[in-house]
Amino acid sequence: MGHPDPIAFTIFGIDIRWYGILIAFGMMTAVLISCKRAPRHGITDDDVLDIALWMLPIGVIGARLYYVLFNLDYYKTLSSVLDIRSGGLAIHGGLIFGGLTVYAVCRHKGIRTLNVLDLFIPSVALAQAIGRWGNFFNGEAHGGPTDLPWGILVDGVKVHPTFLYESIWCVILFIALSYYDRHIRTANGQTFSLYLIFYSLERFFVEALRTDSLMIGPFKQAQVISLCAMAAGIMLYIYSTKHLPLNEENK
Repeated sequence: MGHPDPIAFTIFGIDIRWYGILIAFGMMTAVLISCKRAPRHGITDDDVLDIALWMLPIGVIGARLYYVLFNLDYYKTLSSVLDIRSGGLAIHGGLIFGGLTVYAVCRHKGIRTLNVLDLFIPSVALAQAIGRWGNFFNGEAHGGPTDLPWGILVDGVKVHPTFLYESIWCVILFIALSYYDRHIRTANGQTFSLYLIFYSLERFFVEALRTDSLMIGPFKQAQVISLCAMAAGIMLYIYSTKHLPLNEENK
């Protein structure tokens, strides 16, 4: 099975790609689910929307800048940098810039940042699961050759559908984190820290299969970042459990 046409439709001479449609749909879904879950975190729908209106565009900008910085040899013109419809968003850049934006908005609003991150992060995993299918339509973010029956054809070669591996894992992560956040969470930051640990664990191994990785010298940057994020997640989970227990004042 090869990848389908990346163009969904054309309007006024402008090609609308599945990549953008799926990313936008993932973001909208994440916001709607976060609004539904917000009352359990003591947060209003208005606060969720205010945070999302800042977090989403800055997160996309961050994802693009991160990707471009690791591919400066390719992006030599402003037009190529701005052409995100053809692909080229790095999730780690989006998470870093989006997380910093959440922190800034929460500081401005006087809301606990870790509580907000716990609220948003299960839905972020679902948005990733949806958005990864944009890579399928673009024929990118795949692995090396494979004989496995679920391999996909890219340029006539059967390869690992690493986008699919990550999409399935992120759906599982969404379900598990949503359950944990609703029934098990005892401290602010726990749900977010578990995301850091288990998304990074998956990404480390799946990244080893990919052929288009961004590099830090001889190392795949996503694997380096994943190891750092796992360590940070473990430390945050221990710290939050000991020092940030839930109560009516710190939800």
